[in-house]
Amino acid sequence: MEERISRQMLSRGRLKEADLGRARRLLEESGGSLIGLMNRIGLVSERDVAEAVAEVMQLPLLSSKEFPEQPPANVQLSLRFLKQMHVCPVAESDTSIDLLTAEPYDEYPSQAVGMATGKQVKLLVGVRSEVDDLIERLYGAGRSAMGTIVENLSDGDGRAEDDIEHLRDLASEAPVIRLVNLVIQRAVEARASDIHIEPFENRLKVRYRVDGVLQEVESPPAGSTAAVISRVKIMAKLNIAERRLPQDGRIMLRVQGKELDLRVSTVPTAHGESVVMRILDRESVVFDFHTLGFTDEFLPKFVDVLELPHGILLVTGPTGSGKTTTLYTALSKINTPDVKIITVEDPVEYQIEGINQIQAKPSIGLDFAHALRSIVRQDPDVIMIGEMRDLETCRIAIQSALTGHLVLSTLHTNNAAGGITRLLDMGVEDYLLTSTVNGILAQRLVRRLEPTHREAYSAMPEVVEEFGLQRYTQADPVTLYRPGPSALTPTGYLGRTTIMEFLVMNDPIRRLVMKHADMGVIEEEARQHGMRTMYEDGLVKSLSGVTTIEEVLRVTQEG
Repeated sequence: MEERISRQMLSRGRLKEADLGRARRLLEESGGSLIGLMNRIGLVSERDVAEAVAEVMQLPLLSSKEFPEQPPANVQLSLRFLKQMHVCPVAESDTSIDLLTAEPYDEYPSQAVGMATGKQVKLLVGVRSEVDDLIERLYGAGRSAMGTIVENLSDGDGRAEDDIEHLRDLASEAPVIRLVNLVIQRAVEARASDIHIEPFENRLKVRYRVDGVLQEVESPPAGSTAAVISRVKIMAKLNIAERRLPQDGRIMLRVQGKELDLRVSTVPTAHGESVVMRILDRESVVFDFHTLGFTDEFLPKFVDVLELPHGILLVTGPTGSGKTTTLYTALSKINTPDVKIITVEDPVEYQIEGINQIQAKPSIGLDFAHALRSIVRQDPDVIMIGEMRDLETCRIAIQSALTGHLVLSTLHTNNAAGGITRLLDMGVEDYLLTSTVNGILAQRLVRRLEPTHREAYSAMPEVVEEFGLQRYTQADPVTLYRPGPSALTPTGYLGRTTIMEFLVMNDPIRRLVMKHADMGVIEEEARQHGMRTMYEDGLVKSLSGVTTIEEVLRVTQEG
């Protein structure tokens, strides 16, 4: 059975063949369970195991939000047995008992429970840590995994937090290490993109950003604030004595079978240092246009501009809207042996074979503009600049485009037409802008509905009229979708997709740019020539069940 579960994880890309071979070799020396061993040494995550087990054994997978508030009234089982076997009774009837387990392939616990209760046992699958937390809540002292670790934390000896050596000792204690590891592990389990650790006067707050939305989670006690933040700073190789200035660092880590790169940022606040960790999962990133949300109708227009021999292609949007991933996907598309590609980034987020990537270091004078001057002497065909931050960088990028290079970059604007007015405001001459910019893509990320549990419903006539939905579908009544209850995700959303608009520079738009026309006029002209706005793209995707209309409104703030 364990082999079948391992194969299932291999086929779903949750486990590598090399890691499975390594685990088998270790198993010969240590014995025990193959799945348990792989989980223990971090080759697979608990959730990956639970999903694979549920599929192979065709058993229901229970999410934490479906757990009962109270234990079944007539079930009397030893707490030690429940903890040791990772099983927890969750419901009962006159003839049967529902048993939540992390390891349903082990027959002993269910047989033992059946004999002890004299009832038929129905198995349900749960994530191991969630099962353990439920056992503690229903049958133990009510402590979570974090609560158990916190009990072992030393209170220190009252020495001031200015004592750096004492702080270093505190941060190196086993409970603090386990606490920080648990915070990171739970973030990975929740598919979070960022971890926020924020100190306040009487508490330490931990929040995860999942699919673009912040969620508060269980936090360590306020007394551990200095030790927890110092632990993160030590992991990121930052100066723990410096608490007055912002610092940036990196942590390379393997968690739950994933190679992670954590970008760490600290800033001083009124009650201590606030820490944000951006989680980059190098293995899960797929540089594929359709996966990003490019439709079959939209993609050819973008690729046509991307394959032009020279000029500038811009991707715009706010921070965290997926601009860099779109640029990496574009680079992967044109990354062939006969094309030399050089990038300047701050920081280099993902490494791509065959592309020369330069890490900008403003502290030593290597900013975008300085690096760009050197790049053009490296005989590149394609240049990617992390961001058009200032006029000097824009000027060199334009010069590069005029001398036969294809330049890709990002801008912080709200829409595609805004990219043109932003460059004009920065001081770029209109005649240079019209002769170099080929296209501007604007995008936002919206949460994607979990497809197997989404619920279709007929839109009310008022909604159809307000958003003009009849323009995008022939269906009557108009069907929209909402998130349904799912064991995979408590919100009903799973992952994110992109809604976008693409402005292609043509002669009528060039004439408007030369007249310094308003953003609205430029956008209207682009729509006359077939551009679909982000808002409209979002409405189409909500009608096809990719996302919800509420999500589209949340990120576009229109309609």
